[in-house]
Amino acid sequence: MIARHVRRAFAIALLVFLASATGRSQPQEIPARIVSTSPSITETLFALGLGDRVVGVSTYCRYPPAVAALPKVGTFLKPDAETIARLKPDLVFVHKGPNNVLAQLGTLGIKTAVVDRGSLPGVFTTIREISTAANVADKGERLVSDLNAGLDRVRASVAGRTPRKLLIIVGRRTGTLTDVIAVGPGSYLHGIATIAGGSNVLASTTLEYPRISMETVISLAPDVIVDVGEMGESPADSDRRRQITEGLWRSQTLVQAVRDGGVHAVHDEAFVVPGPRIVEVARTMARWLHGVEPR
Repeated sequence: MIARHVRRAFAIALLVFLASATGRSQPQEIPARIVSTSPSITETLFALGLGDRVVGVSTYCRYPPAVAALPKVGTFLKPDAETIARLKPDLVFVHKGPNNVLAQLGTLGIKTAVVDRGSLPGVFTTIREISTAANVADKGERLVSDLNAGLDRVRASVAGRTPRKLLIIVGRRTGTLTDVIAVGPGSYLHGIATIAGGSNVLASTTLEYPRISMETVISLAPDVIVDVGEMGESPADSDRRRQITEGLWRSQTLVQAVRDGGVHAVHDEAFVVPGPRIVEVARTMARWLHGVEPR
């Protein structure tokens, strides 16, 4: 009789255990083969420790150096669905954009994830979206926390200082200072500039990237100009373009920043890729604006 009760109790306990084990959420697998379609996505994947799972990147992905050996799947604006499909990915990350790659990949039965882009808050949103889709959300939160801590240190380094007038140029006609495209409000670099103690001279415009003339540059009287209007294809090409850019600005003596030696020609892609290197960019800007070296 006692033995029967023991067996019955054991059976009930076993059923309860099996039911709880079945209902318990199982850890989701990290995709083994990931394709990125933009530099910011690629840099984020590597920062999350997923670089060894990336099997394809965009044409313009150059950082970290390991991506040079990876197959290219087209540009951010025009990813090639057929090339992507040949890589047999488990997951493809894309930005919202004017292309039909999502529909094409969906037709091929390839899983995709659409992520944010553009603004400084969008950098953190993108990290969370990518880490969640790749089933490493905890790593995403740690990365966001680390980046916020780094930006806080930059803020602290310029606290109490008067913001300096800053103009950031992200495009222009090659080899000239015409057709200048600058940074307005809402963009990634606008947010970084504010943290680094800069006052964007185009903050009151309605366009995210307004086109301005040299006459406008003179009238805005920036203390500092950061020119990322020309990127090189190699270190040697970047250095050549930097020297050309500096020479172009030296002749513009009516510009306040030129007279004060405050023009910085930049050929570091971290400045144009809204991704995990934002702290590095903020530190550099703080040094140019206020001569400080944030920790």
